[in-house]
Amino acid sequence: MINKIVAIQGNHPSKLNPLTDTSVFLANEIQKKKYKIFYYDPKDLSVVNSKVIAKGFFIKFNYKQKKFYKILKKQNLYLTKCKFILIRQDPPFNLEYISTTYILDTIHTKVKIINHPTSIRNISEKLHSSKYQKYMPPTIFTQNMDEIKKFFKKNKKVILKPIHSFSGNNIHLLTKFNSKFIYKFIKKHDHIMCQKFLPRISKGDKRVFIINGRVCGAISRVPKKGSILSNMSKGAKPINIKLTSKEIKISKIIAKDLKKENIFFAGIDFIDQKLNGDINVTSPTGLKTLFELSGKNLAKTFWKELKA
Repeated sequence: MINKIVAIQGNHPSKLNPLTDTSVFLANEIQKKKYKIFYYDPKDLSVVNSKVIAKGFFIKFNYKQKKFYKILKKQNLYLTKCKFILIRQDPPFNLEYISTTYILDTIHTKVKIINHPTSIRNISEKLHSSKYQKYMPPTIFTQNMDEIKKFFKKNKKVILKPIHSFSGNNIHLLTKFNSKFIYKFIKKHDHIMCQKFLPRISKGDKRVFIINGRVCGAISRVPKKGSILSNMSKGAKPINIKLTSKEIKISKIIAKDLKKENIFFAGIDFIDQKLNGDINVTSPTGLKTLFELSGKNLAKTFWKELKA
């Protein structure tokens, strides 16, 4: 019998907010089925004598307690003893991130890893959207100043995003071309994403949840007053919504493609019925929030589909 262990590669539980965190929500659900949860940080992954080992701890989650987790036992664990491994750390997509995918690649035939390490390494969360640009607002990916200048001239108000960041960090709205600022931004982030600003972001974006090639649900996140950021970590307020037929159609196309690419769980975002270019495959969030808003438990769907 395979050990009923789920390993989670993620940020330390003390850094998580149980009210909104999807990793905790997924772990809590599978605990009910008598699975043990083993937690480790990406930096604590090693290959020793050709075996993949993680230094971490067994943990129990409990929403009813003020301290929502209890560390049961610290140990080194051969990850091939697990039934599932969930890659749930925050990006950024850096060399540590890439190294962990290479390490996990060596055991992907022995353990089910979500999402597949090769696939998340190949799918850059923002750059991957370049194949769906017909569904997006005008967008370029570049570090060429002439291209950026041309883009500004045409689009007037422009959002600048680093390609490998997360959670709404380092996103700027520029209402005029500022070469000094842009130069510094490129120096720090290399290739960047420039996108025409969509003023309807003030009404919120829509986060769509994709599980195993199916569009399973969505929430909207409305930026706080004076902000353009729809991330809940930046103070946006979640609300329950329905998708339009146009959004459903685009979501289904991407869901089908992601399944072919071996991506089991993803989140995509719309602003004003346009894809905003973030295809979240590392650590999609929002399942707990959807449950609080609608009673729809996609953690159950997640595990049911994964076990199937």
